[in-house]
Amino acid sequence: MKTRHARRRRSRGQSLVLACLSFLLLALMTTLSFNLSHALREKMSLQQHSDTMAYSMAVLEARSLNYYAATNRAIAASYAAMTSVHGYMVAASVTGDMMTAGAWNFGIIAVEELAQCYPVLSHCAHAIEAGIIAGKYSQKANTYNNKVKNLERPFNNVIKDLNGMADALHGSQSAVHTATRNALRGSGLSDLTDYNVPGASNVSAAVGGLNIQEFDCVVDGMNCQKAASTNVKARARSMTEVANATRPGWASDRSIPVLMNGIPTYLNNTFQKSLLKDIPSRGTHVGVDHSGTAKVIESMSGVHANGQTSGNTGKMVGADEHGILIQQWRDGISGFPYKATLSSAESGSEHKPNGGHSGQHNEFKGVNTKELSSCASTGNCFMKFRGIDDPDQDWGQPHVYSYVTKQFFIGGGTKAPWELNSSGTMRFSHGAQGEGDLRLAPGEGAAVSKALVYYHRLGKGGWKEAPSLFNPYWRAKLHPFTAQEATRVLGAAGNSDAGQIASGAQDLTL
Repeated sequence: MKTRHARRRRSRGQSLVLACLSFLLLALMTTLSFNLSHALREKMSLQQHSDTMAYSMAVLEARSLNYYAATNRAIAASYAAMTSVHGYMVAASVTGDMMTAGAWNFGIIAVEELAQCYPVLSHCAHAIEAGIIAGKYSQKANTYNNKVKNLERPFNNVIKDLNGMADALHGSQSAVHTATRNALRGSGLSDLTDYNVPGASNVSAAVGGLNIQEFDCVVDGMNCQKAASTNVKARARSMTEVANATRPGWASDRSIPVLMNGIPTYLNNTFQKSLLKDIPSRGTHVGVDHSGTAKVIESMSGVHANGQTSGNTGKMVGADEHGILIQQWRDGISGFPYKATLSSAESGSEHKPNGGHSGQHNEFKGVNTKELSSCASTGNCFMKFRGIDDPDQDWGQPHVYSYVTKQFFIGGGTKAPWELNSSGTMRFSHGAQGEGDLRLAPGEGAAVSKALVYYHRLGKGGWKEAPSLFNPYWRAKLHPFTAQEATRVLGAAGNSDAGQIASGAQDLTL
């Protein structure tokens, strides 16, 4: 009986030991369950935060590119306004030369009448009268030339202010670019971090550097490892063509319907009446082949050429107005050409007729005449999109990366009871098997994200329009990684282990 009871007591003791071990295992499993739930929640929160960081930086970048587009349009508009002002000024200038053409015509008519004096003496009187009319035309020419001369100073001030506006707009572009570069490091988004995931790291400096490289590569003229910059002339041609295409119809081509005998409607009615009726008093007087234009040009020889002429880098703004004044009076007839030209350039400007000219027109500094890096304060630049002919580079559209980390281990049983102790580990000893550590709490977590800043105009055919910095249709979205990209970003972040794993997923989109 004693032996049997002893055996029962030993059995109950063994059951107690097994029960204790079972409760310990259950406690560890419960602890691990809490830790796993905590780790998953923290991991999802960190990944969402990383996505938010990438998307937020991409939105900021897209807004900057849209700002470049809006300001580039304003810069082009300032050049187009200069062409219109030149158009008005040269239209005013041509009035003096039209009067001068009348003086020449009646001088020739006087000679023609004088040649007929013998034997018809009345032609001598006509010759004298024609000479008097020529003198009246000459006086009127001086009057109109002096009026134009009085306009030169305010004209130069307008061109100076419009050129200054273009400079100021580029200065604002440069300032926005600098501020955006700083934000792409992620350092300016600390409030977002504190709100989403307190305790998470900022985007690492190296990953921020990748973002800055991507952003700089969008702008032609900035340093870029992926593609070379075009030269200054190529960039100048882009803005020159856009500025010329932006001109209103009046400035681009003044061969318009006429009001009186071939003289265009935009010339003052009083001037037309004086030219064609009041001074000559009789006869037939018409203007033919009247035309004019104004545009941003390489030289005055190309003022009537197409605005997209190859090699046009926009060194000056020029305008031209010309035609022929044909006059028949009594027994004489003459046709004499008239012409007015005007150009503004930093060097080599001109203004004809000379009677309406009093000084130099050198307030226009040219379109994008300097390297982008050297014109932050002096202007003559604009932000131009640098396309890359490679679909693997998304045609030059910029990528934005985020890599953030956070320590998931809270530390201490009072703060997180499931972590059991301040180290989050348990040490086990098992006789000859030695000792081992069991990690019961997660360590540091990491998250990586990518966004794409892309160009898309809404509507039919919107995807067919090539990206540019003249239309504000830049947008942002989260975008998948390629294995190569993920390896590069993780390597820049210093996570070589994850980088090696990513490099082995060449056939996967991450």
